[in-house]
Amino acid sequence: MNATAEAQTHTLILDDTEVSFHEGETIYEVAQRAGREVPTLCYDKRLEAFGACRLCVVQLEGARNPVASCTTPAEAGMVVRTSTEAIKKHRRTLLELVASENPEATINPLRGFASQELNELLCKNDVQPGRFQGQQSGTSNDDDNPFILRDYDHCISCYRCVRVCAEQEGDYAITMMNRGFETQITTEFNNRLKDSACTFCGQCVQTCPTGALGDRKAMRAESLPGELEKTRSVCPYCGVGCQVDLLSKEDRLVGIQPAMDGPANEGALCIKGQFAFDFVQHEDRLTKPLVRGDDGELHEVDWNIALDRAAEGFHKVLKKHGRHAVYGVASGRAPNEAAYTMQKFIRAGFGTNQIDNCSRA
Repeated sequence: MNATAEAQTHTLILDDTEVSFHEGETIYEVAQRAGREVPTLCYDKRLEAFGACRLCVVQLEGARNPVASCTTPAEAGMVVRTSTEAIKKHRRTLLELVASENPEATINPLRGFASQELNELLCKNDVQPGRFQGQQSGTSNDDDNPFILRDYDHCISCYRCVRVCAEQEGDYAITMMNRGFETQITTEFNNRLKDSACTFCGQCVQTCPTGALGDRKAMRAESLPGELEKTRSVCPYCGVGCQVDLLSKEDRLVGIQPAMDGPANEGALCIKGQFAFDFVQHEDRLTKPLVRGDDGELHEVDWNIALDRAAEGFHKVLKKHGRHAVYGVASGRAPNEAAYTMQKFIRAGFGTNQIDNCSRA
């Protein structure tokens, strides 16, 4: 926001309190900043407001009906109420309708970053699915890709997955087909994801508020013992510096989620950053150093022997061919600390800039 826009501040009355706002903000944004609890299921701050779920409705003085706060621009002098009894009843009825459309099932948080939003709202408002009963419109999609589960029995047509694919990724790989009760998420020609323009970035998974889209690789750990923990880190695969939350159970890495507040990625990841972590616990991964013996075969040794052998080799090359004969390539699968140490080793140890990374592109 530029200085001119910042100067254009106005005030409105929000729940009997005067609050200021900048021109161009919506009522929802003003309410969020003022600490008001306004629920929503179709809103993602990275996307254009859509107003599909209608849970964010508020009472606007002078308006005939409640208005969707996420799509209604704030105007000077407005009188807004966010939690009247009528508004609470309206939201509860909407949640009951949504609950009746979804099967009664516990959604594991491994499915995705936002997968608990619907269940949390249902619990908070003590909503049960029994009031409205009838046919359910969802349908599971038997997509044989290894990354994304498409379980549309839990879809509420919030369009967040469609919009994030278009607005954030620019892929337009998924869309909506049919209308009314027959509405469902699809790809072009209703094909599988791998036959579409999908790049398997996983953004649709992480924005889904119901778990209708799920991270298949992380879901493999649903039955593993231990509490699910998140650890903030930085993806090492390239130089962008995307922040990630590593999901772990006990001593196992079980999944990766993008950091929604990451300054470089703001919730986005590529297919490698999202799904390429199986090497961490792969059975073929070396756990001890190997040194080639006089018989030409590799043998396990301790670290002191391995480091001495490596130092001896570097010393011979340096003495015979000079410092420019040494070239370092860091691995994108190594931690960021290892990449730093590698470049320090080449630059400080040999006095050259001949250092690269296998995933710099």
